[in-house]
Amino acid sequence: MELAPRKRTLAAAFMTLALAGTLALVAATAASADDIRNRQYWLEQSGIENAWEKTQGEGVKIAIIDSGIDKSHKDLAGAVVGGTDMSGAGSADGTKGVGAEPEHGTLVATMLAGRGHSPSTPTAKPTKTAGPSSTAPAKETVGAGPDGVIGVAPKAELLSVSVWLGSENPSGKNIDDQIPAAVKWAVDQGAKVINMSLGSTSTAWPQSWDDAFAYAEAKDVVIVAAAGNRKSGSEQVGAPATIPGILAVGGLDKDGTASVDSSSQGISIGVSAPAEDLVGGLPGGGYAQWNGTSGAAPIVSGVAALIRSKYPDMSAAQVINRIISTAKPKGEGLPNAIYGYGILDAAAALSADVPVVQVNPLGSIAEWIRVHRRGEVVPPTNGQPATSVPQPKATLSEHAAPVAIPVAELSSAGPRALVLGSLGLFAVIVVAGGTHLVLARRRLLASDGADGADEDSEGSWGAHTSHEAPPQRVGHKH
Repeated sequence: MELAPRKRTLAAAFMTLALAGTLALVAATAASADDIRNRQYWLEQSGIENAWEKTQGEGVKIAIIDSGIDKSHKDLAGAVVGGTDMSGAGSADGTKGVGAEPEHGTLVATMLAGRGHSPSTPTAKPTKTAGPSSTAPAKETVGAGPDGVIGVAPKAELLSVSVWLGSENPSGKNIDDQIPAAVKWAVDQGAKVINMSLGSTSTAWPQSWDDAFAYAEAKDVVIVAAAGNRKSGSEQVGAPATIPGILAVGGLDKDGTASVDSSSQGISIGVSAPAEDLVGGLPGGGYAQWNGTSGAAPIVSGVAALIRSKYPDMSAAQVINRIISTAKPKGEGLPNAIYGYGILDAAAALSADVPVVQVNPLGSIAEWIRVHRRGEVVPPTNGQPATSVPQPKATLSEHAAPVAIPVAELSSAGPRALVLGSLGLFAVIVVAGGTHLVLARRRLLASDGADGADEDSEGSWGAHTSHEAPPQRVGHKH
């Protein structure tokens, strides 16, 4: 039985930096490209720089199931080694952005495995200044150069799997088919970690997904998913982050406290990571500052890749256990619905003495299927044949895609550039050799549909960037 879609308000895909309807122009003064690197506070705060003493992700493939990755971005040179499209609307290699947020996958990819790049004019190589006892490599010295975005696992390899997040896929393929195909393809291509910065406000997932996630579990793959954003209407964690065995990631502000807007709550959360004032690469070579658990998830996926690189024979269950058992406790009781087992500590996850586990502490999808799906067939009565219980129908919500707006329309001040117009997107756009910061206007899109759907059984899907506004029902978990 197909459920009617509920009317939902769709906000733009990025962070709100101003009140709704306000318009502001931040001084568009040129900034050096390495200023992008300096904005990556989470590399030190989450212990990632110290973890780089052990490994930088060598030998690990990570699949990003998202809107597609622009592998031509200078910070991703050599990072994307394969890809495919499951939407029917993208390129064969998964590098064409699709859906309402085509830039989303590139943002995620650069945060996960960006390599940075060398400046056009060589400069003296910076040295580490963290302290006399520190042996951790400086973030400026890691990767291909000191400029641009450096990912958590800058030597890992990426697989791009593009899916269409939205209700108007021109190919007609729905998410029920795209997601399981994407997961199975990623596993078959040798991915040891899968990142899913997408989700739903519904805790349920289509039964058509069961086999794919059970397949990934059987093949010992770590799957990391964004928990969702309260501001987008995801008050509670939604699927796929609710699937047993998946490491769901909650969001933190820069002070290490649960983000008010960029983190949903729920018992499924395994660990929390930075989700505010993040910076990532945009298709075409630019950069954007953004919020959401869509950005927190690749930070954790990167740490999972570091662990799998250092301990190549370690099981997925043990990798997940290392991440959650070494997290810094936060909140009342462990785990709790706000922080999970605590705040990500990459250095501890790589080096701490952690007891070996035989089973995934976050559960097993195969076991869940065995216990729960068997009850979804109604026994025959009065000579009538057995019938299946109707399954919840999850639909992807369209995301309000950032739209290029000439700066002249916003203000006559400053050099001419392009601004991403979305929900107050704070964009760092490289134009004419310089980097400019511009604050765009908040833009809301509305999508109308038949009312009256069962809120518990139907959910909308999308990316979890901080683009969602109540009562929207899921999207990219930026």
